[in-house]
Formats: sequence, C-alpha cells, structure tokens
Amino acid sequence: MFRRVVRQSKFRHVFGQAAKNDQCYDDIRVSRVTWDSSFCAVNPKFVAIIVEASGGGAFLVLPLHKTGRIDKSYPMVSGHTGPVLDIDWCPHNDQVIASGSEDCTVMVWQIPENGLTGPMSAPVVILEGHSKRVGIVTWHPTARSLLLSAGGDNVIIIWNVGTGEAVITLEDMHPDVIYSVCWNRNGSLICTACKDKKVRVIDPRKEEIVAEKDKAHEGARPMRAIFLADGNVFTTGFSRMSERQLALWNPQNMEEPISVHEMDTSNGVLLPFYDPDTNVVYLCGKGDSSIRYFEITDETPFVHYLNTFSTKEPQRGMGYMPKRGLDVNKCEIARFYKLHERKCEPITMTVPRKSDLFQDDLYPDTAGPDCALEAEEWFEGKNGDPVLISLKHGYVPGKNRDLKVVKKNILENKLSKNTENTSPAPLKLTTSPDKHEAKLDEILKEIKSLRALVSSQEKRISKLEEQMAKIAN
Repeated sequence: MFRRVVRQSKFRHVFGQAAKNDQCYDDIRVSRVTWDSSFCAVNPKFVAIIVEASGGGAFLVLPLHKTGRIDKSYPMVSGHTGPVLDIDWCPHNDQVIASGSEDCTVMVWQIPENGLTGPMSAPVVILEGHSKRVGIVTWHPTARSLLLSAGGDNVIIIWNVGTGEAVITLEDMHPDVIYSVCWNRNGSLICTACKDKKVRVIDPRKEEIVAEKDKAHEGARPMRAIFLADGNVFTTGFSRMSERQLALWNPQNMEEPISVHEMDTSNGVLLPFYDPDTNVVYLCGKGDSSIRYFEITDETPFVHYLNTFSTKEPQRGMGYMPKRGLDVNKCEIARFYKLHERKCEPITMTVPRKSDLFQDDLYPDTAGPDCALEAEEWFEGKNGDPVLISLKHGYVPGKNRDLKVVKKNILENKLSKNTENTSPAPLKLTTSPDKHEAKLDEILKEIKSLRALVSSQEKRISKLEEQMAKIAN
C-alpha cells in the first residue's frame, strides 16, 4: 500500500550497507533478558552493549575503533546486583552513561577517556528511589545532569544527577507497566506508552497530563511513542488482529490520528529511531531481520514509506548513532549497531551523491554536545532548544568535563552547626536557662540523627565490600 505513488524525495534512494566482518564486534554474549529495550547505546566515542553476566548485571563499553574479536576477559561495567535492562549515553558528555537494572537502582558511570582498562564496579552516583525494576533510563535533551527513569512500580522519577536527588516523582499517572518514555525536542514535555493502551503527553514540572489517547493501538502487545521535531507524536503498536501499526498524532487533538498504517503480522515490537534533522523514522523490529524507514512530511499521507534494509540474521537489539558521529564525507545519514546473538554489526545508511562537496541539504545544523540549560534552571521553569552545531568540517569532539556529584552531605551541615554552637565565644549570662535546655535538646537530636546516619553508611560499606570480594573471587 506504500508503493502506489512515486514521489520526489532526496531519501528515496537511501541504501543500507552492513559492515565487513573485520569491522564488527565479535564474540559478545548479548543479554537474553526478556525486556523490550534496545540493549545497545552508542555515541561518537563508544558503543555500549548489555551482556550476559553471572552474579549480577553488566554491560560492555568498547571504543568505536576496537573492532574484531572481543576477548572474554575484556573488562566490563558491573556494579548492578541484577540484570541491566536499559542504558543511555549522556548527550552532553560522551564519557557518562546511565544504566537501569532489575535491582531497582539507576547508576551513572564515568568511562575513562580511552575506554576501560580494568573492571568498573564503582559508579559516580547510585540513584535509589524505585521499588521495582528500572526498565527505562533517558537523559534530558537540553539540560545538564537531568535523568529520567521509569520502573516496574509504574513510577517516573526525574533526577538531578549533579546532587544525586530525585526532584520530580510522577506517581498515580500510570496504572500499569510503562513501555516507553520520550522527551520532546526542548525537554519541556514527555510522552509515554503504557500497558493500559494509553499514550499520554505529560508536563513533568506541573505534574499533569496535558493530553492522552485511550487505545492508541487496540492490540495487547507493547507500544512505543516518540516525539517528533514539530511536536507531533509518532507511535508503533499492534491492531486487534495483531498486525503491526504505526500512527501519527497531534497532541492538541488526540481524538483521531493524523495517519495510521498497517504493516505486517509479525509479533516483534517495533523500536522507532528518529532523526529530527531529516524527519526520517527508522523502525527496527525485535527479532526482525530488517530496518524499514519512512519520511514524515506535511503532505498526505504524512508518513511516506521509503525503503527496507534486509539481512539474513534477526536482530536482538539496536544502537543508533547521534548525527554528530556520522561520516559526512560519505553522505552517511544514519548508522545502526545491530546486535546478533554473539556479535554487534554496524550498518550504515547512505544517500548516493556524485559530488565530494559537503551536502548541506542532508546535514542541516544538528544538536551538539553543549547543554542549553543547567538542571536548576529547568526546574525553575525555563526551556532551551538544543544548541546546534555545523557538521561541515566533521564533528570535532571537545574536552568533556568530569561528572561531579555534589551530595548534600548531612554530616557536614550538622558538624558546621555544632562547631558554631561549641565555639569558644564568651557565654553571656543574660541568656535564660530555658534557651540552654532547648539548645541542648537540639544538639542531642542532631547527635542521634548522626549516629543513625553513620550506622546506615557502615552497613552500606560492608555490603559493598562483600560485593567487591565476590567480584574479586
């Protein structure tokens, strides 16, 4: 049904090409967890892959150039006590990655400049707040150090990673499992797809649902929902007859979709990857052996089928390279990292062009690594569009800042107060005994809370020591 009309588009002849064997990452035991995440995250420096690990959860982080067979003893990131379910690179720092796990925690890691030289089990910060497994982690697109997580407890938490605090908690909005969460272009709204078949558009700072659509897709299998650059919402799901569908919605009026297309009757969940610069959506089905791509325009039928890239092997997961990591000299407009059972295979999508000059129609200015806002500014209500960069001379990475977590240390606050109270200033006899008693009670309370804090920290340290001993053995 997509091929009736031949329409003009510069992306009509986009072709995919799988990398040669020596350019793949071989001998990797990709995770077998039954969770519909992509299991892979990439940026211009590293590819991260969730792998099978005994005694907990782990993922591999490989520099992009480290292709070929990966040694079994290659160091892993392994701080979680349960399987890792989702990973996401920070868009503003190519060495920082977040992971969510079945152990109910989110961990944020700082990877060394040239990759791992030994096993990594100490995250920069552990974010604890979910009561069930954490299946989704996604960074804010424009504000520094803001991370969203969604768990099996049907709760969404937005963290300020810089202080290690949960700042916004969205409870009671989702009665069932959350399948996907996506920020809009400037990070002012999120859209979610839930097991109750509803797609919701939420303003997280006001903690209110702006728009929702019941039964966006009638089928019972998982849906996905993403924001497009113009503010519309693109969803993938299943019809009542278990046919895979894709649909386009306007959040201002969710009664009827702008466009709906039925595709096929496969049962793999369609993972959408979107390029806001070219308005092309790539759909990768879990267990499929193909990538379909569509261009979204203002003309009917709004979602135009472009082509399908097929291989023999089915995909276990898929990583998607940000635009600034592509080779502009080869007219590469997308690059995927396809996970097989034992390897990761890069796939490049290219627009055929005869000229060697920079193709500015294919590469408009794209989102760069600089953030538009600080976390505090966003919480105060400010919004910022992505800071754009030109790819004319290729992307030249700048120096990444180290991720610093400024924990609001209760110990320090209390101690400074106590030292003020016990400073050798002469005691004035005019103060009443009642005030002294109140002061004494306050100090005793502080000492009590400090003791409780110290004992809880001791327990945590001993637990971590046990984990380290297990890893060492």
